[in-house]
Amino acid sequence: MSHNWQKSTPLALISLVGVCAVWGSTFLAMQTAIARVPVLDFLAWRFSLAVLMMIALRPGALLHLSREKLKHGILLGLALGAGYITQTYGLLWASATVSGFITGMFVVLTPVMSWLILRRQITRRVWLAVALATAGLALLSLRGWAVGPGEMLTLACAAFYAIHIVGLGEWSQKHEPYGLAILQIGTVAVVTLAAAAPGGIALPPDAGTWGILALTAILATAVAFFVQTWAQSLVSPTRAAVVMTMEPVFAGIFGVLLGGNQLTLQIIFGGVCILAAMLLVSLQKPAQN
Repeated sequence: MSHNWQKSTPLALISLVGVCAVWGSTFLAMQTAIARVPVLDFLAWRFSLAVLMMIALRPGALLHLSREKLKHGILLGLALGAGYITQTYGLLWASATVSGFITGMFVVLTPVMSWLILRRQITRRVWLAVALATAGLALLSLRGWAVGPGEMLTLACAAFYAIHIVGLGEWSQKHEPYGLAILQIGTVAVVTLAAAAPGGIALPPDAGTWGILALTAILATAVAFFVQTWAQSLVSPTRAAVVMTMEPVFAGIFGVLLGGNQLTLQIIFGGVCILAAMLLVSLQKPAQN
């Protein structure tokens, strides 16, 4: 990895968009997989395979771990794992569309957490981008909403994701990205294995499900979280959060192209709002949120 590649903020923003494209493309495949394997079991397999693959590729990345790096990686992984678990249990009571919108509220909670935890000031331009992204998420996701236990759990998920983004933005500059990504993914693997273990962990039942598991473990987990860890060493947490609202945009695109979903004006306007928000944060100076 050359020095210029490693320090390019525009490339970091483009890479985050690429991560969102990968995550958005997996929605249809995940729907097929979790119809055959319990959600927590699938997550346990996904993160376990991802971390084992990453360790096998670069076992030296875990050598000479400092106490600080170990602590930061575990804390980030706990926040990420808590986000996945609260989102999963929230889906027992909340619809997938409402869950998608509330999860996307991390774009609002990230600057709030950044201010609460780190006392970072947020510019008006960024707040405008946050408002646009939130409106876009609502247009893409909402078809009615009542507040209940599912919605509250999913809001907790959004808060955990926001904490993860803020922590990653604060600590990723201090550590080598690959090793930090392994620690995060490994912690999520342990958390999801512990959550799934009481009911027994089911094996994927067929080759198709194993294929989806391999796809999500490699591209949507190992590669994606390494890229996010590196990118957030160059991009502020709030800017990263706004860019990452592209995930539901890509999910909508793939849903229309491959899933037979109807393209509506509401979906188009939602995507335009999120793209406008991303443009606003992309024009921000790197030193600002």
